[in-house]
Amino acid sequence: MKTLIVYTYPNHKSLNYAFLQEVIKGCRENPAIEEIQVLDLYEEDFDPRLIFHEHKRRRDMYQDPKMEKYRQQLSWADQLVFVYPIWWGRPPAMLLGYIDQLFAANFAYRDTTGLFPEGLLKGKSVVCVSTMKGPTNYPFLWLNNAHKILMKRALFKFVGMKKVKFFEFGNMESKKGKQQQKLTKVYQYFRKVAY
Repeated sequence: MKTLIVYTYPNHKSLNYAFLQEVIKGCRENPAIEEIQVLDLYEEDFDPRLIFHEHKRRRDMYQDPKMEKYRQQLSWADQLVFVYPIWWGRPPAMLLGYIDQLFAANFAYRDTTGLFPEGLLKGKSVVCVSTMKGPTNYPFLWLNNAHKILMKRALFKFVGMKKVKFFEFGNMESKKGKQQQKLTKVYQYFRKVAY
């Protein structure tokens, strides 16, 4: 199994970075994972802005030469892992900009004559590791599970990825947030996960 880890947080002395390190450590100890690539969107200075004009049309995004490296990474991976905070009930703008540009028509999906498009990223699995300041149940109780619906139904299922796992960790700024237990949980999962 080949694993692409997409990390979206600007601070390398943070809890999110600690989660990234546990994901990497678990993957390296997992005999089912043969290769790992890490894409740090902030280190990469990824530009999340969508820019369209008469010379750059949205329908041509799937062949934008600036995104070729990232398309190759997505095509290469069997498993995608996203590590990010939940801000205002959703992933950061940097990650959403990556998704907007990479999960494009004729690369991630193809329009059909039917009701739904054909997902072109079938067979890949996805794991989302996310943190938030508020309580763990906040997105479910107050936001109608908007984060999971956005990521699972509106994005991953749309492009053909059906195997999706979430780790949503709340109370991460609290002294009672059980951060070490949650870091260990993520490490143990990636140490054993099989494709």
